[in-house]
Amino acid sequence: MRSGVALAAGALTAAGCSTAGAAAPHSPAHTASPATGTGTDSAPPATLPVSPAPAPAPRRFPAQPAEVAHGPRTRPQVALTFHGQGDPALAKALLGEAEKGGARVTVLAVGSWLDEHPDLARRILDGGHDLGNHTLRHLDINAMSQADADAEIRGCAERLKRLTGSIGTWFRPSRTPRASPLVERLARDAGYPHTLSYDVDALDYTAPGASAVTRNVMGGIRAGSIVSLHFGYADTVAALPAVLEDLHRRGLRAVTTTELLS
Repeated sequence: MRSGVALAAGALTAAGCSTAGAAAPHSPAHTASPATGTGTDSAPPATLPVSPAPAPAPRRFPAQPAEVAHGPRTRPQVALTFHGQGDPALAKALLGEAEKGGARVTVLAVGSWLDEHPDLARRILDGGHDLGNHTLRHLDINAMSQADADAEIRGCAERLKRLTGSIGTWFRPSRTPRASPLVERLARDAGYPHTLSYDVDALDYTAPGASAVTRNVMGGIRAGSIVSLHFGYADTVAALPAVLEDLHRRGLRAVTTTELLS
């Protein structure tokens, strides 16, 4: 594998997703300047740390439906979207492969995963990728009560907000390719104008091997496609360079979902 990271495949997920120091003592030899009243050996003022800018907020795309499954078919762009969960080493390897290939991706993070690996939120954003909400615990959200489903959406949104200053650019329901009308409404009430679906499923969560992942992606992809993939699987990391090479041969470019729809 080109990343050189020793990788181990993650467990299968369900189908349809997965101080400044103390001041130095005053020197007896220190003398004040008559002109300025400051010491001739004064240290320069300390520089305050700069906080990262808040991450982008969700946007409404008036030309798109409430549930987005693909982008415009008229531009040579596609969006590779990833369920954000699993071994953080695999996640970092995959992001590295994407960036090496000039791709920008969309990561829909599970809130409990962010609790365990909070540094990955900023790693994703610093790589130029989209970061969104894939519920708090990755349960079957369409089967939940209104209160429980709302808690899943808002629980992940709160974690994203705390880590990045934004609730994330997208919401994707967990354990289903399509949101129920209730979940769609709850997501909108939580601040997400659209729910994010897809039109190509890599089926990488079944661990079919890197070649099969590549075939699954390239067999159905076309301009405007949104592809469902997953962190946490060595097959996905191994397949990504071939996927990007095939996209390049077809004249297609992997961009964030925000860019795809802009």
